[in-house]
Amino acid sequence: MTTQTFQVDGMTCGHCAGHVTTELKALDGVSDVRVDLVAGGTSTVHVDVDADQGLSDEQIVAALDEAGSYTLVR
Repeated sequence: MTTQTFQVDGMTCGHCAGHVTTELKALDGVSDVRVDLVAGGTSTVHVDVDADQGLSDEQIVAALDEAGSYTLVR
């Protein structure tokens, strides 16, 4: 198990964080997601994933698109 950390813009409330969490947890190999919400700013998202899989930026971007209007900060 490894933790990947991503910076995400566009979340404004716990409801937004819930949508992002749901979509990320649906990805293969993901066991847990934690969001450090900064309403209206850049939030930090921690994703626990199987060490042998990992997640690409493209997978994160696709999950964020499914969740709503959220942007991966690169």
